[in-house]
Amino acid sequence: MRGIRNKDTIKIGPQQTSLVSDPLAVEAPLEVQIWDHESTLFFPFNVTMRTPGSDEELVLGFLFAEGIIGKKEDVLGLQQLSENLIQITLSPRIKLDKTDVDRNFYTSSSCGVCGKKSLGKIQQFSCYFPPKASPIVSIAKLLALPQRLFAAQSLFQLTGGIHAAGLFDTDGELLFAREDVGRHNALDKLIGAALQQALVPWRDVILVLSGRISFELVQKASMLGIPIIVAVGAPSSLAVDLAEDCGITLIGFAKGDRCNIYTGAERLITNGKPLASPPDQVLI
Repeated sequence: MRGIRNKDTIKIGPQQTSLVSDPLAVEAPLEVQIWDHESTLFFPFNVTMRTPGSDEELVLGFLFAEGIIGKKEDVLGLQQLSENLIQITLSPRIKLDKTDVDRNFYTSSSCGVCGKKSLGKIQQFSCYFPPKASPIVSIAKLLALPQRLFAAQSLFQLTGGIHAAGLFDTDGELLFAREDVGRHNALDKLIGAALQQALVPWRDVILVLSGRISFELVQKASMLGIPIIVAVGAPSSLAVDLAEDCGITLIGFAKGDRCNIYTGAERLITNGKPLASPPDQVLI
């Protein structure tokens, strides 16, 4: 299976020690080169550490989330020359600041924000905005989604070391799921898949994340007008602030029959009724 490499491993248990073939999630560089219409040459734009697979979606999603393209038609050509190299030709109307390539050139699999020069350059202007107070979804339905995403995580079930992002409709049906060693890469792949099928904006769908919620994941989702984000893990303070600013319902620690609702409770119902206002008293 692509994205998996087996390694002979010594496994120690309470009863015995054995040699097993352990599947590992592959982490490998992908270099993105973009055609410069003025010099008529490709120049290096970005190198990201990712799990091979859905590479075209990854690049399209990254370019969209960075605000470089607004639709798939902005990409005139995309060719994967090798497993670790993609060349892209964008519309001549799209002007890139090549002096900022040093910021873009390397992205680790753990965090796509780390290479940015300053916090002021992180926030992008959103292409879309979520609808206010809609869609209305029951908490019970939202709490069922992480397990449905888990069922679609074939690479995680083999390796235990990979993130996932899933897109669901308001009936709880899975539309797309993508996996990667980088949580931001998994979301970029998801964005790219939706972009290819013209399923943008995301105003009436739900984004589900397999891990924690970072600022960058909320920022990427905000570019598509996502109204609801549900995650298994915790959000950062900056992720909560951005979700509140963008009008996004943000739910963390979603597992079983419990979760934490950080923002946007007006979209949620429980037992067929709008979610009650949170208590004034903080319980410890």
